[in-house]
Amino acid sequence: MKLLKPYLCTLSSHNQLRMNNAVAGFSKLSKEEKINWIAKEYFSSPQEALGILKKYWNSDEKLQKLHDEFIENTISNFYIPLGVAPNFLINGKCNSIPMAIEESSVVAAASKAAKFWSTRGGFKATVLDTEKIGQVHFIYKGNESKLESFFAITKAKFFSNTQNITKNMQKRGGGILDIELKVKTHLLPNYYQLHATFDTKDSMGANFINSCLEQFAKTLQEEAQLWDLFSEEEKNIEVVMSILSNYVPNCVVRAEVSCPIEDLVEKHIENPKAFAERFIRAVQIAEVEPFRAVTHNKGIMNGIDAVVLATGNDFRAVEAGIHAYASRNGSYSSLSHAKIENDIFTFWLEVPLALGTVGGLTSLHPLVKFSLEMLENPSAEELMQFVAVAGLAQNFAALRSLTTTGIQDGHMKMHLNNILNQFEATEDERHLIHKHFKHQVVSHSSVVEYIETLRNSEQFRL
Repeated sequence: MKLLKPYLCTLSSHNQLRMNNAVAGFSKLSKEEKINWIAKEYFSSPQEALGILKKYWNSDEKLQKLHDEFIENTISNFYIPLGVAPNFLINGKCNSIPMAIEESSVVAAASKAAKFWSTRGGFKATVLDTEKIGQVHFIYKGNESKLESFFAITKAKFFSNTQNITKNMQKRGGGILDIELKVKTHLLPNYYQLHATFDTKDSMGANFINSCLEQFAKTLQEEAQLWDLFSEEEKNIEVVMSILSNYVPNCVVRAEVSCPIEDLVEKHIENPKAFAERFIRAVQIAEVEPFRAVTHNKGIMNGIDAVVLATGNDFRAVEAGIHAYASRNGSYSSLSHAKIENDIFTFWLEVPLALGTVGGLTSLHPLVKFSLEMLENPSAEELMQFVAVAGLAQNFAALRSLTTTGIQDGHMKMHLNNILNQFEATEDERHLIHKHFKHQVVSHSSVVEYIETLRNSEQFRL
C-alpha cells in the first residue's frame, strides 16, 4: 500500500547544519556557488535540494540567462501556470484572455462567466481616464505665502528643465499634465508636496515619472537658493523623497454586463428575478460590510492579477492602488456594484489600473510577449479593459456560485486534481476517484478517506 504522506523536501532540523554567521559577499558568488551554499547550509539532503533547483532550469542557456537577470541572486525558476480563458465578447469582439495564476478554478470560473455573457450581449469596457501621479515630498520652514509666490513664478521652469526627459513621451502624445503645490502642514509640521500628474501613453511610466520628479526636486532646491524673498532658512528646502504614487484614482476603467432579467435563466438559475435580487443583495452586503468586502474584492483580484501577471505588469502596484481605491470613501467597500432598473440587470465595476504594454518585461519575457500577441498587441488602454473585464467575470462567477450552488461545489472539484497529485494517485485511482466524486461533495478529508479505502481494498489490489 502506498504511503499517504505527501512528498516534501525536508528542511534540516539539526542546529549544527545552520550557520549563525551571516554570509559575506553572497551577491558576488556565481549561481552554482550560491545554490551549493544554500543546499549545504539549509538542507539535510543537499544533493536532493540541488536536483530540485536544477530541474526547473531551462535547457536553453540563453533563455535561462535572460530569466536569471530579471532579479538578483537568482537560483532557479518558480513556475506558475499560464492558462487561457476563451469566449470573452468585449465591446463586440471575441477575445481569449491569458491568465497566470496558481489557484485552481480561477481560469475555469472566468471562462464560464465569459461563455455565459457571450450570448447575452457580452462585456462593455470603457477607459474613463489615464492620469498618473507623482510627488516630491519636501520640508519648508517659513512663510507659506512666500512659498506659494515662489512656486507660481518657478512653475514654468519645472516643465522646461525636464524637456530632455519628456520630449520622446511628448512625441507619443504624453508627458507632464500639471504640477501643483500642495500644503500638507495640517498632517505634518512644515510638510509640502509638488503634486504632478502625467500621461505616459502605452508605458506604465514609473521610470519616466520618477526621472521627472527627481529633476523637479533639483529645480526646486536650486531655484529656492536664488529666490531673494526667502530668508536663509527658507532657502534651505529639504527634499525628503521624489516618487510616483501607485494610487491612481484618475486612471480608471469601467467594465459592465447587462441584460433583461429573464435572459439570466440557465441550468442553476430557474427563477431569474429571484436570482438577480439575491445577487444584488450579496453585492450590497460587500458594499457595507468590510469583512465581506475584502473576500469579495479578493475574488475580483483573482481575475485582475492573473492578467496583469501574464502581461508582465506589476500586480503588487495594481493591488495596492485598487485596495486604496476601495477605501476612498472612508471604509473598505466592494469594487463592484449591481442594480435592476426597468427590468434590466446590470453588474459593473470601476477600478484604477496603471498598466503598460511597452518597456520592462513586456519586451523581454517570451511568455509576456506571447500573451500580448494573443491579445493582438493591445495599447495600454485596451489592456486596462481586458484586465477589468477579467476581474468582473471572476466576480460574477463567484457570486453566481455563492447565491446558487455554493462556492465549494465547483472550487473543490477543480481542487481535486491538486489533492490527487499530492498523494501521487495512479491513473486507475484517478479514474475511480473522479467517478466517485462526480455527484459527491469534495473535501480534502473525504478524498483522503476514499483513497485510503481504495488502497486498503482487497478488490482494488486484485
